[in-house]
Amino acid sequence: MFVDSHCHLDRLSEHTHQGDVAATLKAARAADVSQFLAIAVTLEDMPGLAAIAREHQDVAISAGLHPLHTPAQEPSVRDIQDAAEQYGAVAIGETGLDYHYPDRVPVEVQHERFKRHLIAARELELPVIVHTREAREDTLALLRECSDPKVGGVLHCFTEDLDMAREAVRLGFYISLSGIITFNNAAALRELAKKLPLDRLLIETDSPYLAPVPYRGKPNEPAWVVEVAECIAKVRGISVDEVAMQTTANFYQLFKAAAPDAPAHVQQALAQAGLV
Repeated sequence: MFVDSHCHLDRLSEHTHQGDVAATLKAARAADVSQFLAIAVTLEDMPGLAAIAREHQDVAISAGLHPLHTPAQEPSVRDIQDAAEQYGAVAIGETGLDYHYPDRVPVEVQHERFKRHLIAARELELPVIVHTREAREDTLALLRECSDPKVGGVLHCFTEDLDMAREAVRLGFYISLSGIITFNNAAALRELAKKLPLDRLLIETDSPYLAPVPYRGKPNEPAWVVEVAECIAKVRGISVDEVAMQTTANFYQLFKAAAPDAPAHVQQALAQAGLV
């Protein structure tokens, strides 16, 4: 069994099962994907995400504002917390820093927004989902300043270096790998996947973006998180089952609010890992 720890179910392409969420999830379940974390990129997404979660027991959701989106009004700490509580989010985010497109949202605005999310997560004791791109030092500095290691979070779709990953782990964070790890030019990321402790790794699709090999060029979907697990298993020289079991256990260890209604076979896996 597998968990897609980061997907955008409200933004599916029309080419992904005609944009049908139920059909997309059915295909993923047929590939042994047993849990999905649907990620908010704006607080305005929350009603739609909550509707998906109400219809599908195996879907959990987050609450947050992406660093590259420009809202009509910047959300306060209380706004973020209210959205998380109203709609039953199990995490805060995605949030963070993205300097690849610095003209889209000024760096100083990104910093203050990221801080507010980190404070909201800390006060609600919910893990934070961090988007970081070309902002290594500032991301780590704000995590040191504002995050709670006892609550932690995840650096999602990680593409930075091993030193940053190790520092994030020291700060209480997990590292999530996406389909990028399968790309021909991702040798450094595959080397990182070999060296990081397996009990700090998560897997994700970030669908409908970043489809893995052999599906590059197509809209991504949660079923293909299996390709990420298979790549990690190959580079580490272990079984796919081991990657699946450990990353699933890691997911529920981090996103504890997603665990109580987990299917029986997931509860069994958690028990075997000593997590319940």
